[in-house]
Amino acid sequence: MIDQRKLCDRLADVIRPASSPDSVITSLLEMVGDARIVMIGEASHGTDEFYRWRAEITKHLIEQCGFVGVCAEADWPDAWRVNRFVRGFNDDHNSAEALAGFKRFPNWMWRNTVVLDFVDWLRRRNDSIRGAKRKAGFYGIDLYSMYQSARAVLEYLDKVDHAASSRARFRYSCFDQFGEDPQAYGYAASFNLEKSCEDEVVAALKDLRERSGKYKNLDGRVAEDQYFYAEQNARLVANAEHYYRTMFEGNVPSWNLRDQHMADTLDALMNYLDAFGASPAKLVVWAHNSHLGDASATEMGERGEWNVGQLVRQRWGKKACNIGFSTNSGTVTAAHEWDGLAETMRVRPGLPGSWEDTFHNVEIPNFLLRMKDFRATDSLNDLRQPRLQRAIGVIYRPQAERLSHYFEARLAEQFDAIIHLDQTSALVPLDRRPQAEAPALEETFPTGL
Repeated sequence: MIDQRKLCDRLADVIRPASSPDSVITSLLEMVGDARIVMIGEASHGTDEFYRWRAEITKHLIEQCGFVGVCAEADWPDAWRVNRFVRGFNDDHNSAEALAGFKRFPNWMWRNTVVLDFVDWLRRRNDSIRGAKRKAGFYGIDLYSMYQSARAVLEYLDKVDHAASSRARFRYSCFDQFGEDPQAYGYAASFNLEKSCEDEVVAALKDLRERSGKYKNLDGRVAEDQYFYAEQNARLVANAEHYYRTMFEGNVPSWNLRDQHMADTLDALMNYLDAFGASPAKLVVWAHNSHLGDASATEMGERGEWNVGQLVRQRWGKKACNIGFSTNSGTVTAAHEWDGLAETMRVRPGLPGSWEDTFHNVEIPNFLLRMKDFRATDSLNDLRQPRLQRAIGVIYRPQAERLSHYFEARLAEQFDAIIHLDQTSALVPLDRRPQAEAPALEETFPTGL
């Protein structure tokens, strides 16, 4: 592996200092070119700057490049409520109400001050649209909303086809004994303690699709929208049933199913939106780096995992672009355990030799690194060497940071660009419950032993 000091010196020659999103937007848009999918990641689910910079970059992509939607690592029904609001269907009176559907842990991922401001902006922008210019939407591509999506299918069929609604209600009743606990269902089905609901959910989806022509012709574009929403919910139920059934077979199968679902949802959205525009649709994706950085360039890929970034690159080639974020230290909003209280935690400095530590030692606090710029120096191989990279999700365990939050990645193949913000701050949830103060570092830092 190349000496870190030499790598830092080479990085310093090609990186672009970044004082704000606007300071690097020209370089980013030139890199994006005519891409139809731009994936913008985050190194944690609770860092204010990642969300804020991503939102500002997305505004430019919508206004200057004609992107027509944001696809978030969020539940489909909850995001659809936001989508209706930003496109002018006034089920909700304001952005805070539109975001109220995000109730499941970790609701701060989307119920936070940055997303609130972005939803406000998107609604104002769409309200100002005149002529042929397209309104931009907000969509969720995740699959955790199995029960909520089943209810949405039934609500739709109750309005358009009572007989089909009765059939679907009977089929979805297969889950009733598990009390809306998908993991309880997955455990029982995977160990053959109960019969799986696979046949029932697939039949419900097939039944809906067989009558799609009838349903979509009920009321023009409104009917098309309503059917598309229902169909994606039915597809989600089928995929989520499979996902929860594989959770107890190990991490790789369930991870792959989840990211396959997200990539397939992107494709479904592209096909749907293409049908209603004079030009091909272009979408921005918001998700964690671990979903959007190409898994084939990481140790995730070495153990058989794939992700959205890898699948999108395979499907879209040069029409896809991915941007990651990185930080060295600061604070983050996270929980100690699943369903735990959102707390403000201190982020430890990057482990020695990691990408975070390397970027910190460049001694330029915030910068954009485009891989094409490094390629021009004939030193791209320096970024193809594996180094540790940190990933903080909704749970942060600093005492076990190496084991819980680091994996090896070959940066040059993982992302098209990285934005490094050396010191960052915790995301502010809309839920105003008191948050714990950031604790001081233990005396045993950095080993935790």
